[in-house]
This record gives sequence, structure tokens and C-alpha cells, in this order.
Amino acid sequence: MPIRPLTPPPTPPPPANSPGSAQVRRTLSPNRNTVTTIREDGSRRFLHPADAKGVFTLARRASAWVLIGVYLLLPWVRVGQYPAVFFDVGARRFHLFGATLAVQDLWLMFFVISGLGFSLFLVTSLLGRVWCGWACPQTVFLDHVFRRFERLIEGDAPQRRALDTAPWTLNKILRRSIKHAGFILFSAGIAHLFLAYFVSIPDLWHMMRTAPGLHWSSFVFVFVATGILYFNFAWFREQLCIVVCPYGRLQSALIDDHSLVIGYDVNRGEPRGKLHTPNAGACIDCNRCVQVCPTGIDIRQGLQIECIGCAACIDACDQVMVKVNRPTGLIRYDSAEGFAGRRTRLLRARTIVYSVLLLVGAGVGSWAFSTLRPAEMSVTRMRAAPYIVDQQYVRNQYLVRLINKRDQPTRFILRPRQLKPGIITRGFETTVEVGPLGEEVRPYIVQVPRGQYAGTFTLMLQVTDEPRTFTLNGEVEFLGPDPELLKEDGAK
Repeated sequence: MPIRPLTPPPTPPPPANSPGSAQVRRTLSPNRNTVTTIREDGSRRFLHPADAKGVFTLARRASAWVLIGVYLLLPWVRVGQYPAVFFDVGARRFHLFGATLAVQDLWLMFFVISGLGFSLFLVTSLLGRVWCGWACPQTVFLDHVFRRFERLIEGDAPQRRALDTAPWTLNKILRRSIKHAGFILFSAGIAHLFLAYFVSIPDLWHMMRTAPGLHWSSFVFVFVATGILYFNFAWFREQLCIVVCPYGRLQSALIDDHSLVIGYDVNRGEPRGKLHTPNAGACIDCNRCVQVCPTGIDIRQGLQIECIGCAACIDACDQVMVKVNRPTGLIRYDSAEGFAGRRTRLLRARTIVYSVLLLVGAGVGSWAFSTLRPAEMSVTRMRAAPYIVDQQYVRNQYLVRLINKRDQPTRFILRPRQLKPGIITRGFETTVEVGPLGEEVRPYIVQVPRGQYAGTFTLMLQVTDEPRTFTLNGEVEFLGPDPELLKEDGAK
């Protein structure tokens, strides 16, 4: 759906030299043709969104704390012997809710990533930018941690704006120092916890109690990550959504006139007018929707790339409508078709295509994950000559690597399949024990008597664990010289 205004364009302001032009410029709503956080002179306009109260605000706050709780708890909650989510890069093992993936299994992450992508496409086509306003980590931490702490220290929106323009008194210095100290601590906490997903909580605690030089790479990572997070949440803020994140620009390709978005009911609200204005619409032009917007837009000007779908304007407008004894819903979740008085269709071409692609990917991904085994086997040829010929045998030498993905020691048995009589194998005559999440590499030699050698063939290998709960199969080529040349050489 093209991003277009839902109201007629505002009346242009009078010329700069006309009477009252300065006052007009101060009271104009945000302009759709410019970024809301940039002033006419190109300087940055820092936003201090006001508090909104209502059903959506409470629901967003509850969902945000659930998401923050999940982020905090996942490195602590253990499933089996490991955290629920633990990307053990050092050991090349990745633990996801009890399942262990080796490096060889990372191709399966394609299905996870593509599934998340198609899920986002489907959700966006149905509900617009609900991800941005309700679940994006940028929004969750900024709105529900950093801005909440800022309001606690510096007060509500008018007080924060007044503090920005106030001279540097002791009170301002103390408030700003406490705020930024808190921002640094929050940023460091988020960075440390993120590192725990890769090194585990016990190892992280050990690193924190030892000298930085002993774990300099982890120290540098946390230091840099803390700085980036602090810069983002203390200063850059909504610019990440407006300038950096491409998702806002993608929404015009992902949604259409039947997608549920946050919008303003033009037919009911226009023409705007203060209370008791004759022939005025429901909108009293209080600008409360603009004051609570975290990106500073005026939702009455239509869907815009800056809108993150947080629904703060819905709660703010509903609160005003209740106070003036008018029906709520002037700003609401609805589609362009719904605002035009027509029926919204959730089942349509794009939602069907996204759903089919998601289901197909889920089916293939489920099958792929079902092929996972608690161990891996790989067979490679030794880096010497591809084969060795002596007076009695043609010999090939291999390296067999066994990887145990279990959290307990496992005994493996390796046997060749359909091996012709007379062929001799050496290595793996007995069971091989591999420790928990360990690996073992051993040589494996195959010898074919010269008289039986008939050319290159495929050697089939089979590995089972000692209780025979699973089987791994592999194959490798047995190489050798031309059999006719070998016979001629033997005749000589």
C-alpha cells in the first residue's frame, strides 16, 4: 500500500516576513515532507514523548517485561546440562533448548532464519509494524527501561524539556549525572548478559573477577558493546528506527489496503476544531497524539515510515475522547479499507503466498531437523599419496572423525558394509569411547590383495553406538592404479 496522507495537505504557512509567521511556525504540526526530528535549520530536535495511559500502553509494558525476562533468564535456565540457549563458539557447539548442534549442523539455521523472515512478512501484511512497536529490542529497552529511568530522574516531558534549556546548575548536573550513570550501567548489563549467551554465566562471572588482560577479547567486546548501547539509548534513540533500520521503508512493499495499521479516521475527525466549534469534527486538535509519539509524527497526516506502531497515540486520543464525552476510536487499529467504510479482508493473495511459503519452509525444516543424529561421522583421505601399492596389497589410508553431541560418554563401533572376502581393515578393531561433546580422530586403513584388486570402488562404512540406538552411514572411494598395469607389473 503506498504511504499516503489520509487528510488534505495542511494550509501552507504565511511568508516569513508576514505578521505572525513566527508564531505559526511554532505551532505547525510535524511535516510529512521532512524528518520529524530535524528542524528547518537542519539541527536535531530531541524528542521527549509524554506518558500515555491506556489499554495498549499496559499491554505493551507487560509484553516488554516478559521479553526482558526471557532475555535475562535464558542464560540461567538449564535444559539438561547446559543453558537453554548457549552458543558455545569455543567448543563449536550450539545448544538450543536441549538440542545440540555441531558446526556441521549450522546449515539448519537457514530454515530458522528464513522462517523468521516469512513470519515477519506474514505478520506485517496482517498487522503492520506490530513487531517494531511491541517486540523489537530497540523499542523494548528504550521505551520500557531507559526512558522509564529518565522519567524517574528528570520528570515528565515538560520538565525534561525545561531541563534541556535550563542553565547548568547543581541540580541539573546531579540529575544528568545520575541519569547517564544509570544508562551506562544498563548498557553494561545488557552487554554482559549478551556475552553470557556465548561463554555461559559461570565463565562470565569468572572473567569479571579476573584481570581484563586474561580475557582481553571478551573485555574489548563488552567495552565496545557497552559504548554502542549507551550511544544508542542515550543519544541516537529514535534515529535508529528512522535513519538506520530498513524495515520502515519495507512496509510499503509488505502491506496493502487491507493490512491493519494505526490510523486516523478522517471522515469522523475532520474538520478539526476546538470544543463547541460549530460544524467541527471529533478531533479537537489538542495534539496529544503528537506529544506521546516516540518518533514525533502526527498520525493524522497518514501512515508514515517513522510510525513504529506503538499505539501510544490510540491511548492518548481515547483518553481525550473520554474526557470530552465523545466515542473513542478516532485513532485506532484499522485498515485503509476499514477507514473508508469497507470490509477488511485478512485472507488475500499476499497473505496466502506468505502462509504457503511459511508452511512449506516449516515442513522442510521439520524434516531437516528430524535427520539430526546425536553423533557425526566424517571420513577423509590422509594427505599422503592417494594410494600405496606394495608386493602384496593396494592400500588406502583414511582419517575417521567421530563427534559426540551427547552430554555423556558414548561408545562407538565402526564396521565396513558389504566388504568382499580377503579385504583387510585396520583401526577401530574395538569400540571407541568419545567423551561428552567430544570428538575422536583415528586412522583407518583398508588393504586389498593385489590379486583381488579390480579397480576403484566405493567403500561403505557404518557407525553405531554400543546400545545401537542410532546408525551413521558414510562412504568413501577406494583408489588404486589401473588393474591391467598392476597385472603387467606383477608379471614382470
